[in-house]
Amino acid sequence: MATKDLIAFGEAMVRLSPPQFRRLEQATSLDIQIGGSELNTAVTAQRLGLSTSFVTRLPTNPLGRMAANKAREHGVDTSHVVWTDRDRVGLYFMEFGANPRASSVLYDRAHSAISTVTPNELDWPRILDGARCFHTSGITTALSEGARKAVQEGILKAKEKGLLVSFDLNYRKKLWSQEEARAFLTPLMDDIDLLFTTEEDVARVFGIQGEDYPTLASDLIGRFNLRAVAITLRENLSVWRNHWTGIAHDGERLYTGNTYELELVDRVGGGDAFTGGFLYGYLSGNMQKALDYAIAVSSLAQTNPGDLNWATHEEVKRLLAGGGKRIDR
Repeated sequence: MATKDLIAFGEAMVRLSPPQFRRLEQATSLDIQIGGSELNTAVTAQRLGLSTSFVTRLPTNPLGRMAANKAREHGVDTSHVVWTDRDRVGLYFMEFGANPRASSVLYDRAHSAISTVTPNELDWPRILDGARCFHTSGITTALSEGARKAVQEGILKAKEKGLLVSFDLNYRKKLWSQEEARAFLTPLMDDIDLLFTTEEDVARVFGIQGEDYPTLASDLIGRFNLRAVAITLRENLSVWRNHWTGIAHDGERLYTGNTYELELVDRVGGGDAFTGGFLYGYLSGNMQKALDYAIAVSSLAQTNPGDLNWATHEEVKRLLAGGGKRIDR
């Protein structure tokens, strides 16, 4: 088996959404999509040019196969998926809002296959062999004690093999409390190289509030001895119009990039696409390339329906060169 640049570990979910801005109570049909933070990240990195593998646990039923098939459709390797005859695929329901009604999420993911994972089901030395980077997120650590142990072991084995360890803080209040997240994630940061987050999540999980974004990034580098931190910045002009950008810091220098005004189609997965773009740029270039690709590809990702990113590398390069508003004939 060819070695992979990026190994991503987390949950694949089925998303169900009422069409035409209906509420769930009004729904007579539901649109189905596949997503999940780490899968979304792997898809973006794969579409830009990295070789990626997604590690998860799925039931041997049509929904489990649907999730794996969607990963493979984007070129992501699924050979390390753990298949089980028990458990279920996690679901979530997405209601799309419009000013002044916010979009909302309803989870139905208790007892999902990944939440009952045990460390002995994952052969981390074999999974990580020859890879360059291991990525996971705070969503996975919030799912269960078993998932937390699997994350800890994956990070430990990745560090032993000299891999870059990437982590998206991704705090979800519907999955665990701030106190639970802080107690588990604070010591975990000792083994993290690249941290992806938002200002809000840093305050909720670590209780850190910088006087401005550069100070916040620098404080995180100093506190946790990270190689780099990247922070996404979203200004909500309305439910469907945003300004979108990000910053990064490597402990010596602050990096900034373009700000794009987004006409949103679907913002879910935007932060994951940012992470995938950053990892592509970081592993194939430098910090500035990483941030530029992160902002551009995640901007494009939010203009198509679904969690997964359908932007091409050529579209990203064209956007970075200043194009994107005219019809491509």
